Amino acid sequence: MQISTILEKSASTLFTFELMPPPKGENFSEIANAVEALVAFSPAYVNITHHRAETVLRERPDGLMERAVVKKRPGTVSIAAAIKYKYGIEVVPHLVCGGYTRGETEDALIDLSFLGIHNVLALRGDPAPGEKHFAGEKDGYGHARELVQQVQRMNAGQYLDPTLKNPAPTAFCVGVAGYPEKHSEAPNKSADLQRLKEKVEAGAAYVVTQMFFDNAKYFAFVKDCRAAGISVPIIPGVKPLATARQLSVLPQVFHIDLPEALEREVKKCATPEQVRRVGVEWGVAQCRELKAAGVPALHFYTMGKADNVKDIVRQVF
Repeated sequence: MQISTILEKSASTLFTFELMPPPKGENFSEIANAVEALVAFSPAYVNITHHRAETVLRERPDGLMERAVVKKRPGTVSIAAAIKYKYGIEVVPHLVCGGYTRGETEDALIDLSFLGIHNVLALRGDPAPGEKHFAGEKDGYGHARELVQQVQRMNAGQYLDPTLKNPAPTAFCVGVAGYPEKHSEAPNKSADLQRLKEKVEAGAAYVVTQMFFDNAKYFAFVKDCRAAGISVPIIPGVKPLATARQLSVLPQVFHIDLPEALEREVKKCATPEQVRRVGVEWGVAQCRELKAAGVPALHFYTMGKADNVKDIVRQVF
């Protein structure tokens, strides 16, 4: 079922979460453990992240260094299929611009369609490791809007090869990302909001936000979106703070602010377990307020760890 239909049919706030494929060499058990810890709370769907290949330097037997292209977290499509058919839960694999040509994107969408997966989250993606600025492939895309447009063309039966006879249209529902605190590369909030509007006008059916820890920023973001004519559902993204180190890591990596009250409470903690409890308590309060406001769903960024999310969801749903 398409995510847009799931959202339309629900009269209450849904529970959803996101998983990362495990590092290469690990098995499916890590993913299975996370899903099984949360499946009792009836998730509406599960997102699976996608991680682009990167270039690394490796030493050859002769002592010289050579560049090699490696993918450290493969398996997005197969994990999505495994979850969908093992647990009977709808899945939303991520689709990124970075590292893919238009043809490779089309092939990935064909694979998903053949597997009966009809939902994707279209993202530009991050710059490749070691690069300061994002650069799309020569025959690829530099913006998520273009990715959404390709998906919608395939939904209309338009493939890259114009000589195909009677090509079958796909049936994808596309979600996109939104940033309550502004994308780090946007010059200002107005420009960032315009980019989001362009993605929605290209055919995105809903928006899921970057994580935030201050609900006021989400509510202001939704208000601004509505004023700009963006009417699709806007799903808040929630990440439980789990360690004291995340006080510096999360703002650095995700370009978000942490409330002073949360910082103060974490700094009072004497043990990692106390920090974890503060993160859960903050998450519970945050989610209860969002749920009371009637948000379409609460989308949790698990980072592969389900325990904190489980503790929050148990108290909120």
